[in-house]
Amino acid sequence: MAADFNLACVLFDLDGTLVDTAPDLISCLNRALHSHGFEPVAYETVKPFISFGAAAMINASQVVSDDRLKADILDSMLTHYQNNIAEHTVFFQGMVDTLATIEAQGLKWGVVTNKRERFTKPLMDALKLTDRAACIVSGDTTANPKPHPEPMLLACKQAEVSPQQCVYIGDARHDITAGKNAQMKTLAAVYGYINPGDKPETWGADALIESPEQISTWIASLSCR
Repeated sequence: MAADFNLACVLFDLDGTLVDTAPDLISCLNRALHSHGFEPVAYETVKPFISFGAAAMINASQVVSDDRLKADILDSMLTHYQNNIAEHTVFFQGMVDTLATIEAQGLKWGVVTNKRERFTKPLMDALKLTDRAACIVSGDTTANPKPHPEPMLLACKQAEVSPQQCVYIGDARHDITAGKNAQMKTLAAVYGYINPGDKPETWGADALIESPEQISTWIASLSCR
């Protein structure tokens, strides 16, 4: 860790890092599959693919060779999700206290997600996070989503901080790549939606975080350097 690192803002990926959206996403996927004549998919089968979007979840759950049918399933899933955005979504254990600790230390925090704004905004509103976040950048807010640095840099502009004052926390390789591309510190949230074939230790993150509580521990360690 660079001795001159001065943390001002903690940036989070949304799904699988800040909040556990898997119950709602998988429920809506199974509703869509059922309405098109497919059997429901097991929770653990599709959970590791959430970070890669709804289409990836469908691909992981069923072999659907008809592109039109796949598009119809996707549309049904997203409609169900938009109408049930936070029915079962919860904070990961310890995250509520972690956010409170960040705010108590006078640090800013925000969200950079590849989730589209039509879902990000109502979800943040439902969780009462919108007014607390210094920045919220969705997958379609900028021309390029993660791993491109563009959304990361926009988040910095909104929060009025420099990238070198930020740490980005995410549960997928493209999250860590995006943070590094923007010259931020990065933490890999291995408590999130990790694919069994993933090797987070190879992503190049500054640390692996096994629980939200460890985020607070990592921040506290900065004052000891």
